[in-house]
Amino acid sequence: MKVSTALCSAALGVGLGTLLLPGAALADTTVSPATTPVGGTVVLTATTCNPKSGDALFRVTGPNRDQNVRSTTAAAGGGLSAELFTAGFTLGTYTVAATCGDGSSAGTATFTVTPIGGAPAGSGGDDRDTGALAAGGALLGTALAGAVILIRRRRPVSTVA
Repeated sequence: MKVSTALCSAALGVGLGTLLLPGAALADTTVSPATTPVGGTVVLTATTCNPKSGDALFRVTGPNRDQNVRSTTAAAGGGLSAELFTAGFTLGTYTVAATCGDGSSAGTATFTVTPIGGAPAGSGGDDRDTGALAAGGALLGTALAGAVILIRRRRPVSTVA
């Protein structure tokens, strides 16, 4: 492999890793509780959204839902939150994707709607975007490994006389 090709690959890996890691590490959306009976209430929270940047928009999708929930309520721990009443929801798992008022993603989380008298409420769902975080870490690690190999190859070989 040519050195220039390897350097381009390493630079691309470092660039992609740099782009993917910060967004995934900072995005944080939670749903509490993670499990609720039909007719229960869940609290959606986007902790990285700045209330001064505008409303947070929570998109709820699942077996019988594709709806948006807008929030202007400041959460106690920071960010924005909204309450969602699950009356009329079909049993199953729902995904919540949050977008901050400045257009940035605040990540995703899931919650499950169970029958009344079903499973007890959970402690809160936190489903960070670990896929992007893992991909960014893998790209960064690959780029560093490639750089180490290139540095070792370019060192002059000493001869013993």
